[in-house]
Parts: sequence; structure tokens; C-alpha cells
Amino acid sequence: MGSKGPFLPPLTRSSVDAVLFDYGGTLVTFDYPTDDLLEVLRRFRPRIADALGRTAPTADVMLKDVLLPMEDQVASTSEDEVDYVRVFRAAWQQAGLDLPNHLLYEILDAEQMCWDRAVRVDPDALQVLSWLGARGFKRALCSNAPFPPAMMQRQVDANGVGDLVDAVVFSSQVGRRKPAPEIYRATLSAIGVAPERALFVGDRIREDYQGPKAIGMSAVIYTRHTTESIPADIATISSLTDLPGLL
Repeated sequence: MGSKGPFLPPLTRSSVDAVLFDYGGTLVTFDYPTDDLLEVLRRFRPRIADALGRTAPTADVMLKDVLLPMEDQVASTSEDEVDYVRVFRAAWQQAGLDLPNHLLYEILDAEQMCWDRAVRVDPDALQVLSWLGARGFKRALCSNAPFPPAMMQRQVDANGVGDLVDAVVFSSQVGRRKPAPEIYRATLSAIGVAPERALFVGDRIREDYQGPKAIGMSAVIYTRHTTESIPADIATISSLTDLPGLL
């Protein structure tokens, strides 16, 4: 199944015991769930008004003033992960909406469920993860995601990825974002594999190629969903079904 990518150095089964995957842009993709988020905000609007003691903004205004600006936090290039619950609370306060913590957490949870429903699993991901597991390779997620770990775990369990990996490590668990070495090491530790025995697969040069190689892993960029221009000297594959041919 699959064939060797044009720039990937040969790897043998004896040199690789584990494959680590990025999540968004690699195993899954998303479209911003605007309509679903608006429906959530409409549903919460009466409770928001009760908590404020005044009329709440419309769902469109809350989306524009609170949720959309938070996308910058998700795309942060800092190696220190944010406390997303704190940032979420601050975003509502900055919009003049000082809500009680229990209500904010309910809104956050409902918002994250919108993303759970928006996720699209790469058409080859589950097949390739199953193939790897059946042949004894360790499989792990290693991804930047500031959201509460329990909510992210719920998402990967719901879309089938969680059942096909041996460890799930998001930056919100470690407090550090790729390319910080701590997140890769935490993932490798979770599956008991040394860096030189692991291959990293992702869609971003800095986080998924340079970062892993800096601690001794092999790495390859999966180009199907990437938004970056990949230099010709970087190892690439165009389909996840190319992976078995590399191992």
C-alpha cells in the first residue's frame, strides 16, 4: 500500500518503531462551523442576559466580538501554551460580558462540540492507523491545541482516531507548543520509544519537520492539506497511504 515519497530518505522496519502524527491538517481537517456556533450562542443568549441583568448582544455580535478574535490564540507561534479557559473568560470580559465561571464553561463546552461535529477525518487516516497497529508500530498524536484536554480527547474518541493510537498528547496537557522539545518528548515517553526510533508526520515545516528532527526523529511533511510552500529538500508524501512504503 503506497509508495515512497520523492524526497524521503529510505527507512527500514528495523529503524522505526513508532509513527507520531500531527492532528489538524494531517489526520483531520476542519471548516469554521459558523452556523453551528451561531446556533449555540442563540441558545445561550437568554441565560447570558439573565447573568448580565440586561439584554445580551445578538449571536452575530458575540461571534464577531468574542469567538472570532480567539482564533489568534489558536494560531499562536509561541512555544508556551495558553490557559484557554482563562483566555476564553478574558475574551468575554473584554467584550463587556462578565459571565459566571460555570456558564462560561458550559458555553465553551458547547462551542467545542461544534468543532467535534465539524471535524473531517482524512479519507486514508483510519486505514493507515489500523495498518500500522496491526504490524506492531506504536502510533501517537502529538499536536498543538490549547483547548481543555478532556474536550480534545472526546473529539478524537468520537471521530475514531482515539481508538487507533497508543497515546494522545496535546499542548494543553504539556503547557508547551511545538516546536518546543517538551511536547515531542512527552509523546515519546508515553509510548516508550526513543526519538531515533520514531517518524513524525505533519503538515507544518517548523512544528512537524524542524522540531522533530532537532531532537533526533525522522520527519516527513504530508502535503495534502498543508497551506505552506514546501522546499524541495524537505521530505514529503502526498497521501497517508504512502507511509507503509516508507517503513
